[in-house]
Order: sequence, then structure tokens, then C-alpha cells
Amino acid sequence: MKLIVAVARNWAIGNNGGLLFDLPDDMAFFKDTTLNKVVVMGKNTLLSFPGGKPLKNRTNIVLTTNKDFSEEGCIICHSYDELFEELKKYNSDDVFLVGGGKIYNELYEYCSEAYITKVDSIAEADTYLHNFDGDSNWYLSYASEVHENNGLKFTFNTYKNNAVK
Repeated sequence: MKLIVAVARNWAIGNNGGLLFDLPDDMAFFKDTTLNKVVVMGKNTLLSFPGGKPLKNRTNIVLTTNKDFSEEGCIICHSYDELFEELKKYNSDDVFLVGGGKIYNELYEYCSEAYITKVDSIAEADTYLHNFDGDSNWYLSYASEVHENNGLKFTFNTYKNNAVK
């Protein structure tokens, strides 16, 4: 399993259920990376997508404790045990955590890699990601050159986990 996310300098990832930054290059990277793969998300992340609909050309797995929730085109799991059982059906290299904060922070230790777009900015936020730079189990294996969209500078980074659970 892998993780994909954009973060501010202080590891902020969201505010009021939305993304912090409008970065077309990062959105293109996200789409290219997850296309025809499996994306795992919480219910609120699904509902934040356009029309609250699943991502096209991907297997969408939604984790929610709401037993009444259903969405066409999604596989619904109600516990981590149920999720891990479902994930056995897929190649782990094809599975991506895509949010939100609770899912990222509770499952990152199960990921072999994290694709983290680091934005050189601080934004108002209420949701933060675990700091991979301060975690001795993770190391930075790749950092791109600096990109810029809408006046914001950012890099694409790959972290690898030495201690996958």
C-alpha cells in the first residue's frame, strides 16, 4: 500500500474538508499515479470530490463506520479488519491511500511508500499529516526539481518505509 498527498511546510493537508492548494501539476500527478489503481479513502474524502462521486477509472474503497452509507461505484468497508481483508484481493503496489487525515495518520505505517508533494507555503488548516521527516522508519528516496503553479513552489517527493507493518 502507498500514500499520496500534498502538504504545506508544517505538514498541513486540509481545512474545512477541502484541499489547501490548487496545483494543476499535482492534480495531474495524482491522476497519472492512481489511474487504473485502487484508492482508499474515508467517506468525507469521497464526498469532497466533484458531485461526491467516486474517481473514474479506479477501484474506489470507502472506509466509514456509517452502516447505512452506500455509493454506486464504491466498495464500502466498515472497519480496518474489513478493509485489510478487501485489500488482499489487490496487488499492494496498486493500492493508494488518498485521504483524509484520519485514514492517512492511522494507516501510514502499513504503507511501503508515500508520494508527498511538499508545498513551500503555510496555509490555514485543521488537518495535518504525520511528519515523515521526523520519523526514523521513513527516509526520503526522491525529491524533484522545484515546480510552480499559481505562484506556489512545490516538489514531488517519495518516502520509503523501513518498517512496514
